[in-house]
Amino acid sequence: MNETLGFIGLGIMGSGMAANLLRAGHRVCVWNRTATRMEPLLKLGATPAASPADVTERCDIVFICVGATEDVEAVMTGANGVLEAVRPGQLIIDHSTISPHATKTLGAALAEKGAHMLDAPISGGSEGAKNGTLSIMIGGDETQVQRADPYLHAMGRTITHVGELGAGQMVKLVNQILVVTTMQGVAEAMVFAQAGGLDLEKTLAAVSGGAAASWSLSNRAPQMKERDWQPGFTIDWQTKDIRLVLEAADQLGVSLPSTSLIFQFYRALQATGLGGEGNHALVKAVERLAGVEVGTRSD
Repeated sequence: MNETLGFIGLGIMGSGMAANLLRAGHRVCVWNRTATRMEPLLKLGATPAASPADVTERCDIVFICVGATEDVEAVMTGANGVLEAVRPGQLIIDHSTISPHATKTLGAALAEKGAHMLDAPISGGSEGAKNGTLSIMIGGDETQVQRADPYLHAMGRTITHVGELGAGQMVKLVNQILVVTTMQGVAEAMVFAQAGGLDLEKTLAAVSGGAAASWSLSNRAPQMKERDWQPGFTIDWQTKDIRLVLEAADQLGVSLPSTSLIFQFYRALQATGLGGEGNHALVKAVERLAGVEVGTRSD
C-alpha cells in the first residue's frame, strides 16, 4: 500500500529523512516550526502543511523527528497538534530521542483514539540521514512495524524491531552510552597521539583496521584532526540524550560512572558556548585537561 506520508520536524536529521522518502517516490506532506526549512523539501515535491494537525488530517502515516521530550509533546498534544486531528487506524512514528515513559504515555493517548504509535529513534548522524543509511530501532506492534517497513527502508539501512512500545527509546539510550564512551576513547587517543608527536593520519590508518576500529574513529577522528567542528550531531543534543540515559539509569538503580563523567565534560563545553558544535568536540575537554591541542604542530 502506497500510503500518504507526513513528516513533522525538518532539522539536521529530519530534512534528510524526508528528502529520502520523496526520492523514493512517496507522497509527503511536511511541516516545520521554522517554515523556511520546508522550502528545500517543497522543491523536491513535498506538500506544505500549516500545523501538525494539518499534517495529520492529510496523511495516513505521520513521522515525527524533533528535539526533546517537550518538543514531541508540543507537536502531539499542543494546540493544533497531532492528537487534535488523529483518527482510527492512523500510524504515528516518532524518530525523536525522548523519555521512554513519555513515549508510553503518548502511545496510550493515541490508542484511546484508535491510532497506533511506534517509537523509532535513529542513529547515524546527519550523514546517515542524508544518505539513507540510518540505524532505526523500533518499539511497538509487529503489524505496524511491517506496515511501516518500506518507508523506513527509504531512510535507513538497519531496521530492527526491538520490542514493545518504549523499547526503541531504551535501545537508543544503550546506543548513546556506546556513542559517548567510544567518543571519549577516541578523544583521549587523539590527544595522546598528538602529545607523542605522532603523524595523526598514519596513526589513524594503522589503528582503524584492527580491534580499535569504530564508526566514531573512522568518521569523527579525522574531523578532530582537521579541527572541523561541523556537527553530525551537536553537543547540545548529545547532552540532552545523556541526561535521558542518566534519568533512566536512576530509575533502574543502575550506576553508570563513565557516562556520568562524560556528561559533565559535555556540560562544561556547553557552559563555554560550544553547544552548537559537533559532539566530537568532546576532544576539547580532554585537550584542556592535557594542555595539548589535536591537529596543531608542536614545533
